[in-house]
Amino acid sequence: MTQIISYNVNGIRSAIDKGFIEWLHIQNPDILHIQEVKALKEQINTEIFKTLGYTLYWFAAQKKGYSGVATLTKNTPTHIEYGIGNNFFDNEGRFIRLDYPNYTLINSYFPSGSSGDLRQQKKEEYLELIFNYCKELIQKQPNIIISGDFNICHTPIDINHPERHTGYSGFLPQEREWMDKFMHLGFVDSFRIFNTQPHNYSWWSYRAGARSKNLGWRIDYHLVSTSLRNAITHASILPHIIHSDHCPVVIEIQL
Repeated sequence: MTQIISYNVNGIRSAIDKGFIEWLHIQNPDILHIQEVKALKEQINTEIFKTLGYTLYWFAAQKKGYSGVATLTKNTPTHIEYGIGNNFFDNEGRFIRLDYPNYTLINSYFPSGSSGDLRQQKKEEYLELIFNYCKELIQKQPNIIISGDFNICHTPIDINHPERHTGYSGFLPQEREWMDKFMHLGFVDSFRIFNTQPHNYSWWSYRAGARSKNLGWRIDYHLVSTSLRNAITHASILPHIIHSDHCPVVIEIQL
């Protein structure tokens, strides 16, 4: 059994100050994908991860204190790719791919479009880019798990008061249609295999006590190839874990 966790930490140094390492020691996943690390690898003490049994793969943004992804794994990959092959997005540190003999893992931090039309345009460019990347990859490697912060709520039950958010980036019709299209490539939303109830979220605004009121968005996912669907034994969200405005999302799978 392999436990994989995806977690947007909104700054790894801040999360460490809030008890992230202690939580990791107790949770002890086989693989942890983190997004929005907001740091260079040299800016943190990586030895602590080694003492917990992890190899660390880090892909920082060129801009200091911004974006970036990293994967900690106890299972040694056969091949690593940093970046999706696009200079603009690779400079923002948004994509790591880990290949294993029988499956591929992707850790991605999708752009947000909430700051304005230009960033929304870049977000939609990234959506098209990653769709085409995975469409090609799945022909060669049918067993893929793509994890991360997608910055999209797929369906109305994935967002609080959906009627209030119809024009918001993250819940736009074209973004939700992209999720449909991506699923049709041959992916399943692992969380919804086990839980079809509303009010399950992975991100809450820092404003107006949104987390305490559970006024959240479910924008963090493990999308799993349909070829692996029957191997998924568990999927959940951990809203009680608080080092960030996001929380960890978990999958357990027989790989």
